[in-house]
Amino acid sequence: MEKLDIVLKYFPDLTDTQKEQFIKMNELYQDWNEKINVVSRKDVDMLYERHVLHSLGIAKVIQFKPGSKVLDLGTGGGFPGVPLAIMFPKTEFYLVDSIAKKIKVVQEVVAGLGLTNVKAEQVRVEKVDDDFDFIVSRAVAPLKTLHNWSQDKFYKMYNHELKNGYLLLKGGDLTEELAEVKRKKKVFELSDFFEEEFFETKKVVYVQMMK
Repeated sequence: MEKLDIVLKYFPDLTDTQKEQFIKMNELYQDWNEKINVVSRKDVDMLYERHVLHSLGIAKVIQFKPGSKVLDLGTGGGFPGVPLAIMFPKTEFYLVDSIAKKIKVVQEVVAGLGLTNVKAEQVRVEKVDDDFDFIVSRAVAPLKTLHNWSQDKFYKMYNHELKNGYLLLKGGDLTEELAEVKRKKKVFELSDFFEEEFFETKKVVYVQMMK
């Protein structure tokens, strides 16, 4: 069984509550994945590296402030939203996906962890009637598509050093994809933060939505 050590290596200041939640998270996903397969069999055994730490790459780029609101678009099995919600307990997270069985697992995991700062719903992002400081996502769709779906979901005011926008977990060569959206962008290499081979081609892409 994979241990939490790989997360503690990069986030040594976790509270006891956060440590307990991350440990329980592994148990919950192992259990639920046997009933409803939302994480590949190979990856569920590497949950801390390939899902938790990968999601927390966003926490190396930004510290969400208390009271801020984050939308996880196409959350799948709950990534990056659930690990980020544990990391930032005073930030509100709204996790959406169009696939009912995935949201069912996310809702059960959130309840099992006792997370009060997360709402998870089966809904297409175009139908979401709310605004957010940031939208996070992991390998859901090309940037231009995400932009078309959700560019009207941002608050006009911002209170982080990074202005409101997208924080996307992506991999590989993004040259063409990034060129399609004419917004201020910055690419953070996760290999600058994490030394494991898995992160060699992984990135956090920030796209600013405020002028």
